[in-house]
Formats: sequence, structure tokens, C-alpha cells
Amino acid sequence: MDFDLHELDTFVLVGASVTLLAVLAVRLSSRAGLPSLLIYLLMGVVLGESVLGIGFENAEVAHALGFAALSIILAEGGLTTSWRETRPSMRLGFALATVGVTVSVAVVALAAHYVLGLSWQLAVLLGAVCSPTDAAAVFSVLRVVPLPRRLTGTLEAESGLNDAPTVVLVSLVASGAALEHGVLGLVATIVFELAVGVTVGLAAGFGGAWVMRRAALPASGLYPIAVLCLTLIGYAAASALHASGFAAVYVAALVLGNAELPHRGATRSFVEGMAWIAQIGLFVMLGLLLSPDRITWTIVGFAVAAGLILTFVARPLSVAISSVVQPMPPREIAFLSWAGLRGAVPIVLTTIPLAEGIDDADHLFDLVFVMVVIFTLLTGPTLPLAARVLRVARSAEPRDLELEVAPLERVAADLLQVTISPVSRLHGVEVGELRLPQGASVSMVVRNGATLVPESRTVLRRGDDLLVVTPRKQREATENRLRRVSAGGRLAQWLGEER
Repeated sequence: MDFDLHELDTFVLVGASVTLLAVLAVRLSSRAGLPSLLIYLLMGVVLGESVLGIGFENAEVAHALGFAALSIILAEGGLTTSWRETRPSMRLGFALATVGVTVSVAVVALAAHYVLGLSWQLAVLLGAVCSPTDAAAVFSVLRVVPLPRRLTGTLEAESGLNDAPTVVLVSLVASGAALEHGVLGLVATIVFELAVGVTVGLAAGFGGAWVMRRAALPASGLYPIAVLCLTLIGYAAASALHASGFAAVYVAALVLGNAELPHRGATRSFVEGMAWIAQIGLFVMLGLLLSPDRITWTIVGFAVAAGLILTFVARPLSVAISSVVQPMPPREIAFLSWAGLRGAVPIVLTTIPLAEGIDDADHLFDLVFVMVVIFTLLTGPTLPLAARVLRVARSAEPRDLELEVAPLERVAADLLQVTISPVSRLHGVEVGELRLPQGASVSMVVRNGATLVPESRTVLRRGDDLLVVTPRKQREATENRLRRVSAGGRLAQWLGEER
């Protein structure tokens, strides 16, 4: 196919304009409490052949580009996830990504076959593609809902881990290999692909961290590129071994994101931007792939029925069964059930049977597309209300301490900028009474625009900005100590007050 300079100019103009509009739409979607994916999907539909005339019907290309975008989105999820905060919820997150997915697939498949009359192959495919939750859809809404860490950690772990087993299942069912393997063979294949994928991801993560700690790159901007490439190497290496690339890329990113690497802040900012580009491109492409002329009232009816089964039967049952490994209060289980938003992942997974040429695969794509849109509109805006009704949202309290961190790479330390708010009990405390961990110290106090080098008897005041230098290994302990004193005053150590 010829592609001249004029066509390149047109492509750049359209692509840059669409991307800019998509970026600006994030603010609109956040104000409305809607995941931005809905706006991006609509943009794709408007750009498509039914409205503005851009034709795109290549399922193989959509499949490949969709997987590439998902790998970048998963890499961003792993690189920005704190293992320390997520680890307590990892057991339940893993259960939801395995046992929960199995339960959800079984319930939806049975209902789709016996209630909706779909063939067993299409019924199992529908159950498989609809079971995984989508991190981009969930957290675009949860950013405005103050939740306990155990809930956000569970949702984060689930959405990062559940793509891998469902991709394997959909691929095997779409290719017909599931019938050849049988149930035990199917389970063994999924376990093998996940185990090898996790192993490759660990190797890429720890090996990459070892390399990056010893690399002396000439520019700081090269480190984020190198780290992202290491995660994608994990994806490609696992895929070459016929294992789960999604498991590998997420595990590799999780290891690298929690390793002591140079320029971690810049790396996280870079991959966050790349993930936004991947999301925008992915959703717009999926919107282009839809042909609105194919959407009939029958498709809408099937989509509503499948969504009701998934939302009110399969998801609650899967959460309830999975929570056996990590019991939670009923109200938190109910919120996890309602917070299982589906986004790009189910739609991307339907490109697998489209690429395989499965009979009625286009109807499956349309059904899932409509279902995602309808039930995202239903559940997304109601999550804040659900959190309040179920009493799982933390009460909004004024911050008593504002803290920012900047890395000091050459000396393996961090610089903390601490602002003492009007309600902080740091007011009146002497610097020496902070009793910071060994090696940490208050290096400067900024008060009313003037700077001073503090002594141990220097008294802190409301509105002061402190610059605290701490060894990187002591950063968490330093932050915790500052927060305890901010909440409990100079007697925090004896009162035992915790944040």
C-alpha cells in the first residue's frame, strides 16, 4: 500500500487533533463521574464509516494493536503499584483473578446457553470475555472515591492479574483447541502458561533491576524508556515461549516499579503518559471497529440480559466465593461486587474470535460492546453513592500534613517537602522532639518566605515548609514518624497514635 507525504500530513493532523480532544475530554468525564473510555469509544464511532467515513474492519490488526495497548496499560499498572500497600490484598486479588473468573465464566456461559440460546462455543466465549475487570475503567472512577487501601488494593490486584487467564481461555476456545485438551488439559494449559509467564516476568524484573542499577545512562530521560522496554521484553519473551505475556509484563513491571532504581518519579510519569496514549488509541480503534448499522434491538436485548446476569449474579457470586480466602465485612464484599467495571478488555478479547473467523463472532463483538457501554453508564456514576450507602468510603478529613517526595539519586536518599497545615499538631513542636529515624534530618525551614537552618530547639509553626533529607531505606519510617507527630503532637511516641 502506498503512503505518501501528503497522506502522512493528513494522518498526523487527524491523529494529533483526536488525541488532544481525547486528553481534554478527561476533565469532562471526571466531572461527570464517567470513565473516559465511553467518550473515546464514542469518538471512534463518530470517526467511523457510518458517520465521518473512516473505514476500519481488520480484526487481525485490531487484535494485534489491542494486545500491544493492553501490555502498555498493564506495564503502567505494575510500575505505579506499591507492593507494600497491595501485598495485604494480593491474596484476595489473586483469588478473584482465578477462582472468581472461573465462577463468572461458568455462570455466564450456562445462562447464555440455556437462557439466551447461544451455542456452547459462543456462550463460553461470552463468559470468558466478560469476566475480567478493567483497571482503566475502575480507577478512572475510583480516583474520586476515598476508599480504604484494602479495597483499592484488591481491585488493583484483580485487574492486573485477571487478564492473563482469560486471554488464554479465549484463545483456546476460539481456536477450537479447548475441545482437544479437555477440561483437565485446559486447566493444565492455563496453569502452565501462567506459571511460565510469572517466571519470565520475575526474571525480566529482577534482571532488569540489576542492569538498571549498574547502567550509567547519559540522560535521565533514557531511564524511563529503558524500564518500559524491560517490561515489554518480558511480554515478548513469555509469548515466544507460548506462555502468558500479560502475566509476564505485569509481574516484571511490579518488580521494577518497587525496586530502588534511578529516576523512579520520572519513570512513573513517563509510563503514565504512555498508558494514556495507549488507552486513547485503543478505545478509539475499538469504536472504529463497530458498525452501528449492525446494532439491532435483539443485540441490545441480549446485551442487557447478559449484563444483568453478569452484574447481579455472576460477579456477586464470584466475589463471595473468592472472599473465603480473605474474609471481609459484607458491605465491602457488596462494594467489590458493584465495582467490577468492564472496559476495554472485554471488547479487545472479542477481537480474538473475530480474527479466528468464528461464526457469529461479529454479533458477539456487538453484544459485548453494547453491554460494556450500558453497564458502565449504570455502575460507573453510582460507585460514589454505593460507597457512601455501604459505608466503605473514608470520611473526608482536612489534611494535617502535606508531603511531597523528590529523589536524590546520587546519594540514595530522598528529599521530603513537608507543609504544616493549620490543623497539624506539629505546631509548637521543637525539631529535636521529632525524633526522626537515624540518618534523617530537617535541613531547612521556610517561614513567611524566609529560609532558616534549624537547630534542635527551633520551634515549628503552622504554615512552615520543611525540607527533610532521609536515607531511602528510612523514608517510610520517616514519613510515618512525621505523620504520627502531626496527629498526636510531641507525645505521639508515648501515646502510640497511628495514622
